Amino acid sequence: MDVEASSAPARTGRHASDAAVIALDGVSLAFDEHVVLQDVSLTLGPGQTKLILGASGSGKSTILKLILGFWKPDGGTIWVNGERIDDMTERQLMTVRGGIGMVFQEGALFDSLTVADNVGYRLYEETDMPHGQVQRRVEEVLGFIGLAEYMEKMPSELSGGQRRRVAIARAMASKPGIILYDEATTGLDPITAITVDEEIIKLRDIEKVTTVVVTHQLRDAFYIATHEAIREGGNVRIRAAETQKVEEAEFIMLRDGLVAFEGSASELRESNDAYLKTFLS
Repeated sequence: MDVEASSAPARTGRHASDAAVIALDGVSLAFDEHVVLQDVSLTLGPGQTKLILGASGSGKSTILKLILGFWKPDGGTIWVNGERIDDMTERQLMTVRGGIGMVFQEGALFDSLTVADNVGYRLYEETDMPHGQVQRRVEEVLGFIGLAEYMEKMPSELSGGQRRRVAIARAMASKPGIILYDEATTGLDPITAITVDEEIIKLRDIEKVTTVVVTHQLRDAFYIATHEAIREGGNVRIRAAETQKVEEAEFIMLRDGLVAFEGSASELRESNDAYLKTFLS
C-alpha cells in the first residue's frame, strides 16, 4: 500500500479521547492469505506501560510498525498523540515519528560511529540543534544510563547489555514522549537483561515516557511491571513496586493475530485459560 500521496488526505480531526497517547481501534492486517492481526484494539495513556506478549509470528512487532506508520492497516484506525496516522502521507508521518523513540532488537547501532555519535545521530541529522547542545544532551543521556565513560568507545568494544543500553540512550536523546521496545533483551543472559529492564523502568517513571514493550521473555515483562524507579537525593533507585503501581502496567497476549488476553500482571497469573497457562509455564 502506497504511503506517499501527491496531495495530503483530508484530516479527520482529533481522536475522541485526547488523553490516549496511542490508540488502535479494530486494526486488522493481512499479507495475501496470511492474516497478521485481526480486530486488535488497545489504548495507552500518558506514562502508561503496555507489555505485548506472544509466540513468534503472533503479530507483536507488527503493532510497533503500525504505530510508526511503516505499515498501513487493512482495517481500523490508529491514533498517536490524538492524530490519526493510518491515512497520513510519509511526509506527515515524519512529524509523528519525531515524538517516538524506537529500540530495535539487537540494538541496531552504527558500527562505524562512536557511542556518542550513535546517541546523537538523530539530533545531528533531523534537528537544527547546535553542535554544543547536542553534545550536552548526549552527555546527559549517557549519564542517565550509567555509561558516560564510554562516550568515545566503538560499539564493538561494548558488551551486549551495554549496546542495548546505548540504543535506549539514542532513543531517549530527542526527549520523545513515547518509546517502543522490540525484543530489547533478546539474546542477553538474565542478569544483563535486568540492567536493560531497569533502564526501561527509569525512563517510564522518572521521565514519564509512555512505553510499549514487545517481548517473548516473561521474566522481563513481569520485572518491568512489578518494579518502579524513584529518586533518592541525586540518585535513582529501582525497587519492588506497590500494588497500585503494578496494576497500572497492562499485558496484552496475542495469539494468531488476535488478542487472547488483556489485563494486569495479577490477572494474567490468575487466568485459567489453557493457552495462557501453557505460555506461562
